[in-house]
Amino acid sequence: MKQFLLLLLYAGFSTQQLQSYYPKLCTFTGNLPQRIQAFKSMLSHMTSTHIQQKLARLDTLNIHTIEPALHEHQIVPIMIDEPLYPPLLKEIYDPPLILFCKGRLELLQHSANSLGIVGARQHTPYTSQALETLFNTFQHFPLTIISGLAHGTDALAHHYAIRHHLSTIGVLGFGHFHHYPKNTQALRQTMEQHHLTISEYPPHTPIAKFRFPERNRIISGLSTGMLITEAKEKSGALITLDQALEQNRNVYVLPGDMFNVHTKGNMLRVKEGAEIVLCAQDILKDYAN
Repeated sequence: MKQFLLLLLYAGFSTQQLQSYYPKLCTFTGNLPQRIQAFKSMLSHMTSTHIQQKLARLDTLNIHTIEPALHEHQIVPIMIDEPLYPPLLKEIYDPPLILFCKGRLELLQHSANSLGIVGARQHTPYTSQALETLFNTFQHFPLTIISGLAHGTDALAHHYAIRHHLSTIGVLGFGHFHHYPKNTQALRQTMEQHHLTISEYPPHTPIAKFRFPERNRIISGLSTGMLITEAKEKSGALITLDQALEQNRNVYVLPGDMFNVHTKGNMLRVKEGAEIVLCAQDILKDYAN
């Protein structure tokens, strides 16, 4: 099944599409070519140009080329039914059927002690000061820090985790053969050597704006709790926070003030159930067990 799903992902079928097909895909029997033929027959009535293009691309792919290339680049595909797949991520509405992983795969099993951290790309010194204070206490607890390797708060969260000897996972919004932004490239290389990066997209998948909100649900899905440092009223970080609330995760925000536009989003989410963090223990109390 994994080889079959890999081919479908490489052909361009999205997680959402494959999730809708998955119950039927599980009924296909036979070898890989027979499953591909059954899949093409299943979609033969669909006239969508995009679907037909993906089916045509499927005919050009060779699993015996794909798997050695993944191995060469030390990228490991983990399927949703494999033991290494993160148990918390299975709980979300549309979990990736395959995660592409590079680094320490055992970190995928650290979800019980995982904390997602997101916030503004153009953050103020408040974020740096608050994270420094929190991490001085976090370092005494085996947390795994999850974020998105973006400029700003994401990068800070990964840096502080590494500096304080905590594990960290970076969730990419594109395939492993690409990177954005340039100023987190060195950080990513360090993480792939000593920590972990993951993506739901095949390695060749290019950077596209619409993929970053898709990526955010994985950050929250991997995390027991989510911390928002600074978020304006219409901040992208609030997308992650809202997904965390939908996924029934613990949600924390740094306190703000009524005159600070950088934390207006924080305070609005307090009305919806987010907890204000005044010290590290406000978060760690939920990890005590």
